[in-house]
Amino acid sequence: MLSPDLLAVLVCPVSKQPLVYVASEDALVCATSHLRYRIDNGVPVMLADEAQVLSESEVSELISRG
Repeated sequence: MLSPDLLAVLVCPVSKQPLVYVASEDALVCATSHLRYRIDNGVPVMLADEAQVLSESEVSELISRG
């Protein structure tokens, strides 16, 4: 679980938009860039080259799970 303070300042390095924390996936998702950033041992990996590209429907599904 990421702290609310950390989540408040994290943005997608590609779109500069806020990220959504998906607890069930332990990942951060950007609805604008359609990227999923993994979290390793509580540390968000905010490298665009290592992010997973998602379809619009995958983004919607993950964000709805929250």
